[in-house]
Amino acid sequence: MPDSPRHNLPAEPNRFVGRERDLDDLCRMFGDARVVTLCGVGGIGKTRLALRVAARLVPSYSGGVWLVELARINRPELVVREIARVLGVPEEHTRPLLDTVAARLRGTHCLLLLDNCEHLVDKCAEVSAELVASCRRLSILATSREPLRIASELVWRVPPLDLPELDAPDAEAALLFRDRAAAAGTRLGPESQADVVRLCRALDGLPLALELAAARTSLLNPGEIADRIDDRFSLLTTGERTAPARQRTLRAAVEWSHDLLSAKEQVLLRRLSVFAGSFDLDLAEQVCAERPISGAEIVDLLGGLVDKSLVSCDESRRRYRLLETIKRFGAERLAAAGEREAVRDRHLHVLCELMQRHFTVELTERRLPWARRLAALTASRTLLDDQRAALDWAIESGNASPGLRLCFRSTGLLPVSGLTEIVGWVERLLALDLSQVSVHQIALAKAYLAYGLEARDELPRSLELATESLPGLAADRFRACVVHNLLVMVLLRLGRAEEALHHAVRCLAVATAAGDHWNQAAGLAGLSAVALVRGRLREAQRHGEEALERAREHGHRWILARVATQLGAVAEARGDLVTAMGHYEAAVTWLRELGTGVELARCLARAGRVAALLHEFATARERLAASLSLSRCTGQRQGVARCLVGLSVLSEAEGDLEAAVLAAAAAATLRESIGQHSATTRIEELLARARAKLGEGRTFLLWSRGRTMSPADAAQRVLDGERPATAGRAPRTRPAPVPHSVLTAREREIAGLLTRGLSNRAIAEELVISPATVARHIANIMEKLGYTSRAQIAVWAAEHPEASA
Repeated sequence: MPDSPRHNLPAEPNRFVGRERDLDDLCRMFGDARVVTLCGVGGIGKTRLALRVAARLVPSYSGGVWLVELARINRPELVVREIARVLGVPEEHTRPLLDTVAARLRGTHCLLLLDNCEHLVDKCAEVSAELVASCRRLSILATSREPLRIASELVWRVPPLDLPELDAPDAEAALLFRDRAAAAGTRLGPESQADVVRLCRALDGLPLALELAAARTSLLNPGEIADRIDDRFSLLTTGERTAPARQRTLRAAVEWSHDLLSAKEQVLLRRLSVFAGSFDLDLAEQVCAERPISGAEIVDLLGGLVDKSLVSCDESRRRYRLLETIKRFGAERLAAAGEREAVRDRHLHVLCELMQRHFTVELTERRLPWARRLAALTASRTLLDDQRAALDWAIESGNASPGLRLCFRSTGLLPVSGLTEIVGWVERLLALDLSQVSVHQIALAKAYLAYGLEARDELPRSLELATESLPGLAADRFRACVVHNLLVMVLLRLGRAEEALHHAVRCLAVATAAGDHWNQAAGLAGLSAVALVRGRLREAQRHGEEALERAREHGHRWILARVATQLGAVAEARGDLVTAMGHYEAAVTWLRELGTGVELARCLARAGRVAALLHEFATARERLAASLSLSRCTGQRQGVARCLVGLSVLSEAEGDLEAAVLAAAAAATLRESIGQHSATTRIEELLARARAKLGEGRTFLLWSRGRTMSPADAAQRVLDGERPATAGRAPRTRPAPVPHSVLTAREREIAGLLTRGLSNRAIAEELVISPATVARHIANIMEKLGYTSRAQIAVWAAEHPEASA
């Protein structure tokens, strides 16, 4: 006689993909737990995972593993009857059927798989609790949108499949999509990789959605499917004919879950669709509490949606989010209910008020610890996606005023957070009807636009808008000071130091009168920058040190980093490279804490250049490569130009003068393309040294070639290109001492003047010679002393005052 079957599990219809860690963990759980419930939204793969677990556990249960499919059962009283049918237990007229089932299972070591319990969850919980209590060797594996909530239950939240990245394209979601596409007759090559990644991420790694999308590859390629995925409920409608009706289309799967909600849960779910990113309970209460839902009900209703797997939460249960598919379904329901405009208006206005509070704490409130300021900035960044959604709505609804208010209050959208997207938002809002927008708001809009444009290197337009904005900001001292300081930066970058001085003085005066430490520090840093450009190093140092005191009183890492960077520039001009490196490294630490890209890239480039001058080549290369990567990611052409200058210094310090000329030429071309005043003194000195070593013709050819090279090619030439054999020698932190007698009297005189930080032109005026002659003398000094920069000469002259007397 053949052995009795030990399970009734169906054969797998296709290959099981992924979830190996989940399988291992779940199988181990049955050593301790007797009831495990797999919970998750429709289409997440609960049934398939449960069947796989059950199949692995068959050898562990001598009494068998038995699947009870409940999806087609529509009345609670039929649950026990279906279990009895599967187990082959006949009904006894004189005994409750559940008792008969319990008697059959008592003493038997077996596993029941109760699949799709959500629509009968109360009855399933009751039956499971009674069976587990009376059958000590029985285990139950259940699948449901929500837990059974019985005493012995362990809940396992089934996650979406792991999502791929462009540099890691073989995650679970992509493997499943490719496998199912192959089953549909479509072989996907490497050229489709980026589109597959995009599609998997758009579908949140939801297995059902991925399988339905894969079925579409017989008609559309992955890119075409991804382009149409906004209309996913119409597109993903080709499930297997033999699948349950709720699994044949994506819409049916979501509707199955939605229809099991209470009326108020359905209202909350559709209103939650206005959130673009994660949200917390407080935000949900402010935006979603409107008839028929009160604020007091939100917490319980939201908890119910989490339990039913339609809303996910983090481990702290403080932040919540909807899968994109659920969000789009909710948005459809919100529009159908006629609530879209009202709820999105509330979302916009609530964010305006919230961002105002964060702005005040982060920037304008006095004497707060850094931890509180950082928390405000972090909160603003956390809600960036929601701010973008709210701004989209302001533009779509033609409501410019609240949209502009949100822009003015969101530091998360500003370059202080490493972003420059404020430009696009303000431009779109200013294109709307502004008849209801105040003069002050329009002035602010121009100011914020100018602020973003400076970070994007659009200097002439930034200057124009910042200047236009000032008259309308007379009563707004904080932002007026910000604009004055912005003008200092723009004017200095355009080579207009005298005009910059006026705005630095004005910024400091207004900020001092208001007791505004942020703008006091900024104004003093501006005065230091102007003094540095004019060659007044002691004045630049004094203003920089005062700026650092004010910055410390405020405590924000961004203003501290900005002042430290300025002090680094002053130290560098004095020839004190070690001190300069210290200031730059401090600023790098603060900026990394902030996570800001633009300023961090700038500071890394400066640190890299100084490290090169100190012959710390490995550090220089690491800092410059990191800066270049950040500048490319944020689209900062000025940042790329700054890196090229640093790479030019590094090349020369390593002995590759040709690469130094190429990088400098590429930097000069890039700077000219953005209208920036070039650092002509450094270029003159480099070219003088190149002519002395390489000859006039070779230097001219290199410069011409560099002017036509792409910034990427010029940078790569330094970072990865071949360098002379001398480049492989051990680095030295300071060039070897050289007797001063090798210098002529004129050269010693010029070396002494370099300790004052004077430019070639200033030295020429003092000695009544031409700047070109000064450049030649400096090139000769470098040749004789073995140095690569005027800063090194200044350090040498300061340490040998008798040589430059």
